[in-house]
Amino acid sequence: MKKSFFLFAAICLSSFFYISCSSNDDIVNQTDTSSIGASVLIDATNDMDIKTGLAVTTNNSSTAKTTENVSGICGTITLENSNQNSYPKIFIIDYGTSGCANNQILKKGKLKITLSGPIITTGSKMTIERIDYSINNLKLEGTIEYTNTTTVPTVPQFSRKVLNGKLTDITGRVYLNSGLVTVKQTAGVDTPFVLEDNVYEMPEGTHTITTDKGGTLILTVQETLIKKYSCEFISKGKLKITGGSLNGVVDYGNLECDTKYTYIHENGTAYILTM
Repeated sequence: MKKSFFLFAAICLSSFFYISCSSNDDIVNQTDTSSIGASVLIDATNDMDIKTGLAVTTNNSSTAKTTENVSGICGTITLENSNQNSYPKIFIIDYGTSGCANNQILKKGKLKITLSGPIITTGSKMTIERIDYSINNLKLEGTIEYTNTTTVPTVPQFSRKVLNGKLTDITGRVYLNSGLVTVKQTAGVDTPFVLEDNVYEMPEGTHTITTDKGGTLILTVQETLIKKYSCEFISKGKLKITGGSLNGVVDYGNLECDTKYTYIHENGTAYILTM
């Protein structure tokens, strides 16, 4: 049995979530469901910031300019060190206090991106720090470490680690988060300075969400997640979810680039959700 169920929390007031009410008595309560939505949103924003970091650092990989314009990024980009052969490289993306938008995604504040070496080189790390930063008025804090862990040259591999992650919604609800995910690039390897043809798979990983009400949600990759660089959202794969009254699976679908996903509870009830 499937139910159309949307996340009735402050998160849903952003462009990421919309409301479609169900009159049935649902096993999954409103608070728990909002935690599912928060976890999916956190994953999506982490991927967005990594995509931004890759766009900026790849674009600047062979230039000594101290400022750059990068397609798809509305903020002002500054390169702190102008020697193109010198690492670490530090980039500041400033979206301003009023913010700017691309594809109806409004960003405010700054991202500080530190690159220890070329990201295509094993051992290089891209660190993304959020400074007074928000996406669609959802405040995001913490640091993302994206490290090249490649051992087979034909299959670039990375670890994505989130440290001290924190999402605050527009009513002040807080979701703390941390996690570690393995990322493998499965397409676009032969064009390292062209990103649009890249496809990434996440075969393993876990992240934890803790709410300000004390609830904890653990999400573990059950079936390899697939994300295209050209799409803002994961388009295939499954996450196992446990915590509180929740015990089920998030299913991202079958490679469609859209905002839909499904939560399937352990009793077989499916909740169709929209990001």
